[in-house]
Amino acid sequence: MGSQEGSSASQLHVVMFPWFAFGHITPFVQLSNKLASHGVQISFLSAPGNIQRISLSLSSSPLIKIIPVHIPPVDGLPPGLDSTSDMSPALADLLKIAADKMQPQIKSILIDLKPHIIFIDFEQHWIPSIASSLGIKTFNFTVFAAACEAYVTNPYRESPTIDDLKKPPPGFPTTSISSLSTYQARDFLYPFMSLKEATLPVLLTGPIVPDAPKYKLEEKWENWLQKFPAKSVLFCSFGSETFLTDEQIKELVLGLEETGLPFFVVLNFPPGDGDSNEKLKNALPAGFAERVQGKGVVHTGWVQQQAILAHDSVGCYVNHSGLSSVIEAFINDCQLVMLPQKGDQFLNSMLISGDLKAGVQVIREDEDGHFNKEDLRKAVKVVTVDVNEEPGKSISANHGKWRDFLLNKDIQDGFITNLVEEMKKMVN
Repeated sequence: MGSQEGSSASQLHVVMFPWFAFGHITPFVQLSNKLASHGVQISFLSAPGNIQRISLSLSSSPLIKIIPVHIPPVDGLPPGLDSTSDMSPALADLLKIAADKMQPQIKSILIDLKPHIIFIDFEQHWIPSIASSLGIKTFNFTVFAAACEAYVTNPYRESPTIDDLKKPPPGFPTTSISSLSTYQARDFLYPFMSLKEATLPVLLTGPIVPDAPKYKLEEKWENWLQKFPAKSVLFCSFGSETFLTDEQIKELVLGLEETGLPFFVVLNFPPGDGDSNEKLKNALPAGFAERVQGKGVVHTGWVQQQAILAHDSVGCYVNHSGLSSVIEAFINDCQLVMLPQKGDQFLNSMLISGDLKAGVQVIREDEDGHFNKEDLRKAVKVVTVDVNEEPGKSISANHGKWRDFLLNKDIQDGFITNLVEEMKKMVN
């Protein structure tokens, strides 16, 4: 199936309005690129401070246009903060209040654009009524895996306790998600503060496979990575908004060191609480930086993750099991070592390591999720050293099968073709 850009499908006009967090913005960008390649006109809404980074990943298709929206002032929320990556959790909660004040602005934009459909995220609960009054369909695009939605946001879940959430809901299919640890179940209590039941049709996007990045890897990282043999480097990152404690950081980096492999680790810290480089320095074990000099990089701040994973020297990805990161690991042939930290990441990790048997999960303690350096070293060893014996051999083979599936253009185009056809039916 080839691209349909410029065909009659271009009559379909979609507004994309993700939540102001790059873990949400990125899947919306990737879906926009897929829809535009099938002839759908896209108007992408986000705050001005996010537009440059969005532009790096958005297709250059003439069917895609970025439209800036402005976050209204709220007491306690400093002006100029346009994404949650720049905010503490407390400020991110204030951003939700500010987003609710955007209703007149968004209504005006929709009146002007006259789209057929608006894709929204979890937070914009007020958009459906506005859109409906204007004859516009609202689609809630969930950036989480379907298994996560089925496990957590289930009609049988009503004011659940931690013990309730440790078990799958009635009717949940038999999978590797047979139970949650205490620390994992505790993290799922938050969604029920505002969950409402509804019966709506469900459309499938398929896995959103990102296009190759338009940018080249930064020269200093290219020069460092190219010193090492193919597939020998461990890359480790937990995204821009998942933060480890100092104790976890120590166990993580010591575990990476004990693998004996070169590594590149990215660690971030909550914004607004001092200098990140100083916090990183204080979190590392004494003498660590000197011991790993030349063989290990520890960095804080944004990096070109897609380009790093695509580098020939990188062969394993230690990560938080965010859905986008897992897909990037597969398509770049990087073995998966998963250390989930919150929410859907726990379920993603169980599916990949359990049902798909295409990655390995670091062993954790039930009550608080503690792991130690030896737990990490053992997990890495399975998919980097012991690849000719079980379970490493099967994991590597299954990883390859899923990589082939994700890179099969006919299959992935089929998901989007079917989605566009369903969208047209709903509009008509």
